[in-house]
Amino acid sequence: QMQLVESGGGLVQAGGSLRLSCAGSPGWIVSINDMGWYRRAPGKQRELVASITTAGDSTNYADSVKGRFTISRDNAKSTVYLDMNGLTPEDTGVYYCNQYSKDWLKFSYWAQGTQVTVSS
Repeated sequence: QMQLVESGGGLVQAGGSLRLSCAGSPGWIVSINDMGWYRRAPGKQRELVASITTAGDSTNYADSVKGRFTISRDNAKSTVYLDMNGLTPEDTGVYYCNQYSKDWLKFSYWAQGTQVTVSS
């Protein structure tokens, strides 16, 4: 059964940093999928923050996080990371990882996510 577990969220002051982790369950192989980090800010729809190819050789970022966030993966550990620097209150939200495709809006499975709160 496909299962992902996000962790690493928390409360941080503006300008601070966090590292989010996403671990895939043994029954769901992270290494065979392009992966993405998504977030849902309060009162807003879920948005794509960053994506990474299966081999980790190509990444893409939302304009709002370019230069501040870095997505990476360790396929041997079946884990995807999101390093977030220069956090602002606008980065507040629940962060989710999932596989990535251009049809991600149609995904039915979403894990619990991890809350990130940035105080001003």
